[in-house]
Amino acid sequence: MGKPEIGTTVVVDVPATTANLGPGFDCLGAALDLNNQFQLKVLEGGAERFELIIESKEGSHLRGGPDNLVYRAAQRVWREVGMQPIALEARVQLAVPPARGMGSSATAIVAGLMGANALAGEALGKEKLLELAIDIEGHPDNVVPSLLGGLCLTAQAASRRWRVVRCEWHENVQAVVAIPSIRLSTADARRAMPKQIVVPDAVSNLGSLTLLLQGLRSGNGDLITDGMHDRLHEPYRWPLIQGGSAVRKAAMDAGAWGCVISGAGPSLLALCPPEKGRAVAEAMEKSWEREGVNTRALPLKLQSGGSRWRPKSS
Repeated sequence: MGKPEIGTTVVVDVPATTANLGPGFDCLGAALDLNNQFQLKVLEGGAERFELIIESKEGSHLRGGPDNLVYRAAQRVWREVGMQPIALEARVQLAVPPARGMGSSATAIVAGLMGANALAGEALGKEKLLELAIDIEGHPDNVVPSLLGGLCLTAQAASRRWRVVRCEWHENVQAVVAIPSIRLSTADARRAMPKQIVVPDAVSNLGSLTLLLQGLRSGNGDLITDGMHDRLHEPYRWPLIQGGSAVRKAAMDAGAWGCVISGAGPSLLALCPPEKGRAVAEAMEKSWEREGVNTRALPLKLQSGGSRWRPKSS
């Protein structure tokens, strides 16, 4: 396969995601209409050259080089199609801040895969890209909705094949995401969890997941309230989030049906009727600010289209 010309540029838009949605630990996630944009440009050089330019206040700690997550994902594509690695520049506009539980690492993985695949003439289909994305991330609940959009339930079948079910999200269900200035790494959040769980906790999550999916499908707030309860990871992670419990209470007092940890945290996700979205967002912001934590709370829509790429016009 021929190498693309130096200067060839593709632009990849990748949505934020909220994962571990309620009781859907490591399997249920949704894409939201908040995008990171990656502009990938072919440079002179080989596999060791990857330059990263962050065009936002967030992400100043991120670095280029061959170990960067975007470039590692790109190299997986090129290995699959038998193409020699090429030097790249990534110019990134970050709307999804890192280490906040909004799928920032998933956006990097998906951007690297889709951008590299575009430069390789779209040699790989979407199912293969999904497989690579899950393998790199280690779990599917962020990368799958990031790539496909919508609300996705992903499970590995007995055949070891990943199966994705696109679930319904009623238009009368509003998502509100509160993104604090504090960070929490996924590794630290995972270390807080127990190595084993008891059967009653597993059974509780299965029942809650059924209620939540039906509530999201129908727009039934009572079902959503009863379904947004987790016993696998949230009890162990709430203590890691400064002021988190107070923010959850503020969201509920403002009319939210439920409020949970987004991904591994520290961002929080509330679900509510659309007419209460702004009030819930303001209540969450004010509650966190009383704890001394700067926060941005956003009512967001479900993003149904997933990631998209386009050639950059000259």
